[in-house]
Amino acid sequence: MTKPGLRAGLSVAWSRPVGWFVTHVLYRTSILGRTKVPSTGPVIFAANHISFLDGPLMFGAAPRPMHILVKKELFTGFLGQVLRASGQLPVDRAGDRQALQLSKDMLDAGRCVGILPEGTRGSGAASSINNGVAWLALNSGATVVPVAILGTRITGEHLDALPRPRRQLHVHFGEPLQVARKPGETGRVSMDRAGIEIRAALAQHIQQAIQVSGQPLPLADSPQKRYEAVAGTPADHH
Repeated sequence: MTKPGLRAGLSVAWSRPVGWFVTHVLYRTSILGRTKVPSTGPVIFAANHISFLDGPLMFGAAPRPMHILVKKELFTGFLGQVLRASGQLPVDRAGDRQALQLSKDMLDAGRCVGILPEGTRGSGAASSINNGVAWLALNSGATVVPVAILGTRITGEHLDALPRPRRQLHVHFGEPLQVARKPGETGRVSMDRAGIEIRAALAQHIQQAIQVSGQPLPLADSPQKRYEAVAGTPADHH
């Protein structure tokens, strides 16, 4: 029997062409590393976060469809209908174990989940992340693919700015990694260690992407409140 939420979370066929339009027509996007993404099985795409556009860009660039965690406040009106129809997952940034469990259900079904573990838009260097991504990886056994997104915001642009059409953007998929509990570890120790491993892999991949693309990260504008909720990493767009 299909678990509640899985049917509603199905990505419909139209969302993939829309994603392609964003990455290839609305913007000029350099996409590297797609062949590194496992072609089957559960995958967590963990990306840095510098702009409202990061989630849609990752969605359009990925070789597989995904369900992205998006803050629940956007699930209203027409936009909410579009988000639900394209398979995105609402999450309460103040704490939402239900969203994590639904994401795990998606992964247990062999699907892909997109998450922005920095939590809010900033410099995008992955200097810190929330542990929602670690919880998901440990409890689902899913492969984690770090994703570096560059160019969606540049130094001097406001945190709420969107890049002008036809700007050169970059999406680089990194080497997949697995995290697992070690014998004798408590759940908290395992999650903290997994979070450190994922953050280090993402931060290193971002720096490699900067070197390859020549596109630097933006300098952070004013600090934003970071949410340390269990749900960890909702996208605040898409």
